[in-house]
Amino acid sequence: MRVINFQKVVFSLLLLATTAILGCGSNSETAKTPPTKNSQPSTTVSPPSSPVANKTDSIKFKQEGGGEAFELKSRPDGAKLVDKTDQELAKFNLDDRQKIKIKDSKDQVLGYVVTKNGDWKLENAEQKQELFILRHQPDGDYKLEDGSNQEIYRIKVRDYGLEIESPSKKSLYKVKIKDGKTSLRNASDRTVIYTKSQITPIAIACFGFDVLSKEQKAALAYAVNRSGGK
Repeated sequence: MRVINFQKVVFSLLLLATTAILGCGSNSETAKTPPTKNSQPSTTVSPPSSPVANKTDSIKFKQEGGGEAFELKSRPDGAKLVDKTDQELAKFNLDDRQKIKIKDSKDQVLGYVVTKNGDWKLENAEQKQELFILRHQPDGDYKLEDGSNQEIYRIKVRDYGLEIESPSKKSLYKVKIKDGKTSLRNASDRTVIYTKSQITPIAIACFGFDVLSKEQKAALAYAVNRSGGK
């Protein structure tokens, strides 16, 4: 008859139990090990978009029939006005976020456009005199006034765009938006200039302000378009 060695059996059972406990501990440690950096999902933070950049792209203006008229070309420090042959007519330098310096083709300072409290002021070269003020009205319309606050033009919001009127309500120009084009039209409804570029209606209306010089018109249009017409 075979005799069971109880000491050997107890030893074997203890050995098996110890091995099982150690194995569980090892699995537990493995479960607690934090994932490596490579296993974590990566997040890419995009730089904030610049609203100024979206509003200062170059804008090409054409005449009726499709011929080139002029262009407002974007520059790192502002913009410049060039004719259809790419000849520089004027430069508009950003002095700060609220002020644009107007220079002619010979780099002479002609004046400034200052944006303040929702208005755009054309000032002389010494910045001692307000020449013209484009005011945004609470009802959405606009007014162009001289330095003495005398009304020169009323710019009324219409379902087709804008209408430029004299103080006596005589229609002078219209801004119409149709088929991807924004056009400035005269009193006979003939196209003066148009563009397919991104532009606010009040910005192109500035080219219908006949009391302004071509440099002032373009500088005001540039300033208004940068601020989105508000």
